Amino acid sequence: MLKLAVLVSGGGTNLQAIMDAIAGGTVTNAEIVTVISNNADAYALERAEKNGIDAVCISPKMYESRDEFNRALLQQLNSYQPDLVVLAGFLVVIPEMMIEEYRNRIINIHPSLIPSFCGKGYYGLKVHEGVLARGVKVTGATVHFVDEGTDTGPIILQKAVEVQQGDTPEVLQRRVMEQAEWLILPKAIDLIANSRVSVVDGHVRIEE
Repeated sequence: MLKLAVLVSGGGTNLQAIMDAIAGGTVTNAEIVTVISNNADAYALERAEKNGIDAVCISPKMYESRDEFNRALLQQLNSYQPDLVVLAGFLVVIPEMMIEEYRNRIINIHPSLIPSFCGKGYYGLKVHEGVLARGVKVTGATVHFVDEGTDTGPIILQKAVEVQQGDTPEVLQRRVMEQAEWLILPKAIDLIANSRVSVVDGHVRIEE
């Protein structure tokens, strides 16, 4: 059974998608052992508690330095001994010490087709604002492993979503979540939980 630690900052819609997929059997051999947020007011924590999952807030505001926060976050994570760390809308830079310790065991969902509209400054609504400003016709979402760069780790899954005339950033954000994020994040977890994903020479291989 793959033990998941899900890290969140906001409402937790991707967390809900994972919980629903586990409950519905589309994700197998996996369980969420903890949900950690940097935001005490994150609704995701409430979602976790309602499902009997340990929910913890660890905020940089609770510590005198970023280094102290990073160490506390890693210590909290390690206490659950997760097999996979899932960044589901976690708006905190992951410390290098965590990346080193969980190499190829941290995945992230990004609301665009990487390498487009990703990297520093592209998060949340800013991604969809960028898509609309550029006038592209197709956007989507990407699940990737996390490395020391920003949105630069090996790509696991992507799914395209059509940009429609009259879209606002909020409307497009919702469509990308519904048609891409909530589908490919659980699917990636299921692939990993069933040993169908490997990283070879910096590229992901998926067994059919």
